[in-house]
Amino acid sequence: MTEVLEGRPSVADTVWTEPVSLIDSVPRSVAMLALFVVFIALWQAVHGFGIVSPIILPSPWATFMDILFVGQNLISGGYMLPALGVTIAEVILGFAIALAIGFSLGVLVGETKFGERAVMPYLVAIDTMPKVAFAPLFLGWLGFGISSKVALAAFIATFSIVVGTAAGLHAAEENARMLFKTMGATRLQTLVKMKLPMALPQIFTGLKLAAVGVMAGAITGEFIGGGKGFGELIRVAAAQLNTPRVFSLITYLSLLGLSLFWTVVWLERKLVFWRRSSIGEGIAGQ
Repeated sequence: MTEVLEGRPSVADTVWTEPVSLIDSVPRSVAMLALFVVFIALWQAVHGFGIVSPIILPSPWATFMDILFVGQNLISGGYMLPALGVTIAEVILGFAIALAIGFSLGVLVGETKFGERAVMPYLVAIDTMPKVAFAPLFLGWLGFGISSKVALAAFIATFSIVVGTAAGLHAAEENARMLFKTMGATRLQTLVKMKLPMALPQIFTGLKLAAVGVMAGAITGEFIGGGKGFGELIRVAAAQLNTPRVFSLITYLSLLGLSLFWTVVWLERKLVFWRRSSIGEGIAGQ
């Protein structure tokens, strides 16, 4: 009996494991640092050999010094701090409005035949249009103040939330639906206690996309319609051919967008604790 057992393969020999490549075994922090160093080296090479004019592409050092200047201006309460506050207000208000409208339309589309058959085709038609082209209309309707920028930001970010919410509600398992129906649950109870919790992963996927789109909408509105935010500072710097300032302002806008994205990922971790999404793990450091 012992000889028979000795001749049989062990459990470790019978379990298939996917081989890990060398590049996948590199720690994330090391990989990110290496990519950053390569990017800076290529940037410096392009600048140093004069492949691109310095007016268009400044050196990494000049950009770094301007990033420090902008940071000092923000910390000291200079003229850039109110501009950043305006942009933050546009982004937050736009995201909040997009969340309210997108979630409501998503529930309408995902829960009713009317929404699926009558409302969804119009939403798809609008979504296929270049949303930036609506910026002059928002400026004409709402003026050159913050309202038009908030409206454009919300307009761009709404559709991903609609699609994520509707797709999540449609993804509810049929067995779970039948169980709630058998137990006599009302339509509202089924929606709140079963469909929405199961739809949270897809809803948060839409929110992540919206967190990226809302920033683009706010800045585009400032480019086209002026204003007092960071988009206006970028426009002025570009007109003055101050490309280091353009790069540094874009860097801080990127940090603002990442902050909003991180917030959504953090909420997803807290509310969808049973599921780990691969999107955002590398950025948020799961």
